[in-house]
Amino acid sequence: MLRKALLPIIFLILAWGFWISPQFKEIAAGVAIFLFGMMSLEEGFKAFTGGALERFLQASTNKLWKSLGFGIISTTVMQSSSLVSVITISFLSAELIGLAAGIGIIFGSNIGTTTGAWLVAGIGLKIDIAAYAMPLLVFGVVLMFQNKRALKGFGYILAGIGFLFLGIHYMKTGFETFQDSLDLSQFAMTGFLGLIAYTAVGIVATVVMQSSHATLILGITALAAGQITYENSLAIAIGSNVGTTVTAVLGAMNANVPGKRLAAAHLIFNLTTGAIAIVFISQLAAVVDFVSEAVGIAGDNFTLKFAVFHTLFNIIGVCLMTPMINTLVRFLERVIPEKALDISLPRYLNEAALEFPDTALKAIVKEVHHLYENAIGYFAQGLNLDAASIRSTEPLETVLEDISKGETEDLEDLYRRRIKGLYSALLDFSVRAESEMTPEQVEVLYGLKVIVRNIVLATKDVKHLNKNLARYAATQNVTVREEYNAIRLRIAKLLRTLSMIRIDKAGAAQALHELQAESEAKDAVRSGRLQDLIRNDQITSEMATSLINDSAYVHNIEDSLSEAGQIVMQDEMEVIMETIRELTESDDESETGTPLTASAG
Repeated sequence: MLRKALLPIIFLILAWGFWISPQFKEIAAGVAIFLFGMMSLEEGFKAFTGGALERFLQASTNKLWKSLGFGIISTTVMQSSSLVSVITISFLSAELIGLAAGIGIIFGSNIGTTTGAWLVAGIGLKIDIAAYAMPLLVFGVVLMFQNKRALKGFGYILAGIGFLFLGIHYMKTGFETFQDSLDLSQFAMTGFLGLIAYTAVGIVATVVMQSSHATLILGITALAAGQITYENSLAIAIGSNVGTTVTAVLGAMNANVPGKRLAAAHLIFNLTTGAIAIVFISQLAAVVDFVSEAVGIAGDNFTLKFAVFHTLFNIIGVCLMTPMINTLVRFLERVIPEKALDISLPRYLNEAALEFPDTALKAIVKEVHHLYENAIGYFAQGLNLDAASIRSTEPLETVLEDISKGETEDLEDLYRRRIKGLYSALLDFSVRAESEMTPEQVEVLYGLKVIVRNIVLATKDVKHLNKNLARYAATQNVTVREEYNAIRLRIAKLLRTLSMIRIDKAGAAQALHELQAESEAKDAVRSGRLQDLIRNDQITSEMATSLINDSAYVHNIEDSLSEAGQIVMQDEMEVIMETIRELTESDDESETGTPLTASAG
């Protein structure tokens, strides 16, 4: 209700401001241009996420100090703590990084965001940055119209910087001329009441603009023009930090549990640092004066002292909270527990993972593995085997002897609950993710689509096979019963071998090669043994027909699962990509079409 009413309220406030003062239009336009510049920057940096971001982020977050450094550097470069928060939540949702690393990035980004205040206070207010904005906009727009992804992304970055400069210029000149019609300094408030009131102003401004950078720049330009007091500007800086957590919270609404935990950590950090800054505002102001004097900042240079204050209380917050990260992780894991997993529902396909091609592709890989695990359970049920026994070290011949003779679960219902829903979700998610992917990522996605299709087709083959397995399991004909037990054994051996890939890739590859030769030799149809069975009256013609049909089903299952298992049982994305390329090159080049559009049944 409140969110629906927010937009009309903002429009009414803007309309009132435009009516009372022409100068307000210039300030509002400056804010709008600044925000558009940040959006352009975000769009530009997203263009450089074709796999490199994943590798860099994982390499930069394996230690806490690296996570802090990544947060500082990335926010300094991108000038958007909100974008860094979204990136972190997205990668955490795809389980590319851990919660402790994500918290470290968020802490670092709070320090990184202070560089924006330094740039504006130190340079932006002292030179005509609008003159630099124009060429940046021209070059940026030209590059934005190029087809090459990297050039287009670089164009967005240049244009974004140009719009940031232009927005700062309009905010600065707007506040300077605003005094002719209305002097905002008359609304200055002192003491604790003023601190709370202007902290609230900073929170509201950040929530409305969804950018702590924009609030800080607005505060600095208003301070430079004398429209707000130095004391009130410090309160706005505190409010901007607290308000930026709203972006993280909104971003986590569509994330999974780890994403929600990170948003909660962000909220706790900013509320804690904000509370510390409010309680010790006098002491912090004294330290700012001391530091400013030590580094040669004039006592009346309030914009630079503003930057010193913003940096100081963020560094203090990080120093206090960093030693408590592991405690914070345990606390968040306790208060935001993992939900009981429903294997029939997608685990990794969420909106947060869609933010970047890297995380979307990783989420698809993980969900394909989830589908594969569900399929293993389906195969075990369809073959009247126990899934846990297949993964155990117990001899499979013994497992087959202990087969339950009870009724199996309805395979049609099992398919609908464990396979069809995930298949449909993967179809929808992959279509939405593909538009932002690089050609290399699309190639990998195509390979994953083939794997998903093959898994689904294999489940349908098992469903067909199940009829004769159940029929001949209790037959008095020992020969045909042994043939169908051999079929069970072949598939069980394949599933066990595939489960070895994560432990011993080379050994599993060799075992798969040997298993393929063994399957050919034991297949009654392919080995030619079926003719002898018919000729010696060991089986009937009806049994022979069943074996011929089921031999084809088994062959399809073995081919589909061998290819799928070699991919989904891998952990490293580079290995998955290379395996897909190898399998794609070995496939028949005549196969065309969009694999994942096959009927889910």
